[in-house]
Amino acid sequence: MSEKFRDFLKSSCWKTIDFSTTDQSRGIKPPLAEKPCNPEDRRIDLVKSGDWQSINKVSVEAAIAQRKSRRSYTEDTIKLEELSFLLWVTQGLRGKRSAVRNYRTVPSAGCRHALETYIAAFRVEGIPKAIYRYLPMSHQLVEVAKHQDLEGLLTQAALDQSFAGKSAVTFIWTTIPARMEWRYSRVFYKVIALDAGHVCQNLYLACEAIGAGTCAIAAYDQEFADSILGIDGIEEFTIYMAPVGKV
Repeated sequence: MSEKFRDFLKSSCWKTIDFSTTDQSRGIKPPLAEKPCNPEDRRIDLVKSGDWQSINKVSVEAAIAQRKSRRSYTEDTIKLEELSFLLWVTQGLRGKRSAVRNYRTVPSAGCRHALETYIAAFRVEGIPKAIYRYLPMSHQLVEVAKHQDLEGLLTQAALDQSFAGKSAVTFIWTTIPARMEWRYSRVFYKVIALDAGHVCQNLYLACEAIGAGTCAIAAYDQEFADSILGIDGIEEFTIYMAPVGKV
């Protein structure tokens, strides 16, 4: 095994950067904190934190003790309220939107939050089957695309891991590296990978509050997954997936 591939995991890279030359230090305006969408695109309002009625109270201890990867799901639907909860837990704002920093429910290096959340909704109560993107600033969904045989496409994107298309909804996280590069230059890759782990762990724990399960997927067809979402694979690309279904 080549040792050079282990360098990705090390923190030696921080010593190689002159942080006085980053875009942030040079006074360049940061990239947008949320990917924009067309004003005419269909948006769906989500149930806000504090208004949830059917989310169970689960202690942190219980959620951690019960958490495990689950690949088998029932055919039950997920309520829009439950999806709203999962989206807020994984990328939602935990306070009022700020002009400088947007504090989320998950930590992110430098509060840069270089991830975007897409969902392939198969069985979500009240919304048509389609791919949507989460808008954390307004706590809404925006419809991205409709595909025939969406379940089959997600299974194919997950390298034929069939549970990716048998869930009620499958989360697909992408990254826009420029958000992190603005502050951290070429060491952005390490902290983006760490951020993705924070997000997915929150999803695992939150699933315990709605009688659902999930299983993280890191092995997928990069180009095919990007094409399903309609993203370019360069300035934005898929980084992680996680199907969610009732158990």
